[in-house]
Amino acid sequence: MSESGSTISDDHRSAAAFRAEGAGHAGSLGSILSGCGLFVLMLSLQPFAGVPQQTAPGESTGNIVNQVGWFGLGLVFLVAMLGLAQRDVLARLGFGRWAVIFGIAAISIAQSLDPTASWRGLLLTAIVMIVVAGVLVLPRDEHGFATAAVNACLALLLLVYAMLVLAPHLVVHGAEGAEGVHAGDWLGHLAHKNFAAPVFSIVAMIGIYGWRSGLRWRGGLVIALGVLFVLNSGSKTTMGFLPLAIGVVTLARITGRPGLAVLAHVVLVALIAALTVGSVMSPELNAMLKAVIADPTFTGRDEIWKFALQRISERPWFGYGYASFWQTPAVTGFEENYEASWDIRGIGSGHNSYLDAALTFGVPGAVLAIWLLMGQPLFDYIRSRRIPENRNLVDLFAMILILMTYVGMLETFPLNRADPLWVLFAMAVLGLSLAARMRTKAP
Repeated sequence: MSESGSTISDDHRSAAAFRAEGAGHAGSLGSILSGCGLFVLMLSLQPFAGVPQQTAPGESTGNIVNQVGWFGLGLVFLVAMLGLAQRDVLARLGFGRWAVIFGIAAISIAQSLDPTASWRGLLLTAIVMIVVAGVLVLPRDEHGFATAAVNACLALLLLVYAMLVLAPHLVVHGAEGAEGVHAGDWLGHLAHKNFAAPVFSIVAMIGIYGWRSGLRWRGGLVIALGVLFVLNSGSKTTMGFLPLAIGVVTLARITGRPGLAVLAHVVLVALIAALTVGSVMSPELNAMLKAVIADPTFTGRDEIWKFALQRISERPWFGYGYASFWQTPAVTGFEENYEASWDIRGIGSGHNSYLDAALTFGVPGAVLAIWLLMGQPLFDYIRSRRIPENRNLVDLFAMILILMTYVGMLETFPLNRADPLWVLFAMAVLGLSLAARMRTKAP
């Protein structure tokens, strides 16, 4: 009897150990996949490619590498989430918000000049979001996510800094061509310093998160290398926005009042909006801007914004459709303005996320999409920060959200396929939504 009882007891212990070992392996695999996914999202599938070639009107903008690569990666992450992620976590991803956002984009395609190309771009954006979700939900606990994120950033930094030594012409702006004015500025693996600087700012933020999570030497190294890159990028606006975003979130940490930090953020958003797009709409604001900064045109962006505002006024309700304005006959059909510092016909975006949202979706659709992407997550931040276990993680996502809200005044990124600016911003929005619904798990 005792032997039988002993055998049964041993079997129970073996089964429990087996289950624990299986869970451990699943957690390790989930963290590895999460880190790999984040690394690819930041790197893109075509790094160090330089400035993309402009396409002629009517020419396909499809990219077979992106289409096949992201489809395959999306499939891998979908299978991994279904097999490894915890069901209660998947159930709290907040699909309703994203259904509305993608629904707005899908409805806008009815206005598109090339609906097939627009649908293809939107489908790619949706597939990439599967990878973004996988990065967040595959780790079994917060330590697993922190380790994955910091390791992904270290891998990216080591690759880019190695390229600075081995092939600097691929990661530093040259003196030739239209971007010769940026000669010597670091652009890293992306097409322009203005895209690279926000990405490496977010890398530095992940380093701060890693430091706070106990990964001291790795987190510190990521902070140092990330900030060094931003300083060498020559992107003055990002150099200003980075400490602002960190400072706003630090205000919540010091005071314990995230609502106060959100209020400070809203005030800064209003100020930055007034000094950017507002300056082309109001002579008084323009005069104020000239007294504050040396280049009140933001390197000629003011002319792009004026053009965008005119086009919005022509189709305010429904816009021009997803990915169906810039570099299409809606723009290229205009005659060149030789007095302007930019040839509008070759511009790839409006260099303002909010104007481009109105151009794409119409003003009502843009207001709703921007609220869901940049307004509602602030309430998620306030709610989730009340949970002590969530604070380090949600502070990271809030820093990214706040930084990209400011960057959106000068660059366009929402729903922009696999653009690293978009996917890192989407990760923060999705992460805040998830954290507002559940606690992070300690290892």
